[in-house]
Amino acid sequence: MPDALKTYHSKRDFKKTSEPKGRVARARKQPRFVVQKHRASTLHYDFRLEAEGVLKSWAVPKGPPRTAADKRLAVPTEDHPLSYIDFEGRIPPGEYGAGTVEVWDTGTYENFTEKNGKPVPPGRAIRAGHITFALNGNRLRARYALTRVGKDGKRERWLLVKMKR
Repeated sequence: MPDALKTYHSKRDFKKTSEPKGRVARARKQPRFVVQKHRASTLHYDFRLEAEGVLKSWAVPKGPPRTAADKRLAVPTEDHPLSYIDFEGRIPPGEYGAGTVEVWDTGTYENFTEKNGKPVPPGRAIRAGHITFALNGNRLRARYALTRVGKDGKRERWLLVKMKR
């Protein structure tokens, strides 16, 4: 697999930012997630799922949906290292993503994605454009789905929805 963190590393000057440099890590039995409140040029929430040794990441402008009626735009961003799961702090002006980052919620998740009755690993599900999962966090404790719905120019658009029970 090519270096999943190449884009992440190319966008940062680690002599200026306190963000973790990180590396692709070994998969864990119980994958984790994090939602980080990011006060950058615009306030948004970074939604990250552990898969294939990195944090697969989306920017969610309005934050995660709290009800099944809410649908949230989720724009993919570069993969982040697993060490980013605990990152809180200030990204200095002039650096990519300049602003403050705080952990809004964190915990573990369970992947429920299937195809033809067989489990689909999270990384493969994300590449295919659809993953269903249950979050077990401090604030978010429910089932969700992330689905690729199209492209706007070069950028993919996904929807993050809370599933009905």
